[in-house]
Amino acid sequence: MSYLLARTTSMPTPAATYIETDDERQLRLQHASAEVVIAQNRDGYAMLAVRGGPEGRELERYYGFDMALDHAAELLGVPIGEIEVPPEASDMGM
Repeated sequence: MSYLLARTTSMPTPAATYIETDDERQLRLQHASAEVVIAQNRDGYAMLAVRGGPEGRELERYYGFDMALDHAAELLGVPIGEIEVPPEASDMGM
């Protein structure tokens, strides 16, 4: 059991990058070989889409940012608390 704990705490923090495209706001999360994107339209009033990468297919939609972030963390295989959300992305969601 202590081996798992040591392995978990020594994992690198997922990279989190906030960008805005012509159509949407994106929080791009990368960890190991996995990439997940949480996206919302530029107007900021639509549901959040969780996708498997910038051009990946939509996996799920959420109203709340916390639920989308939880799903993204699960897909990346990291605890949600390990994801450092850039301030620009903190107001995403409905």
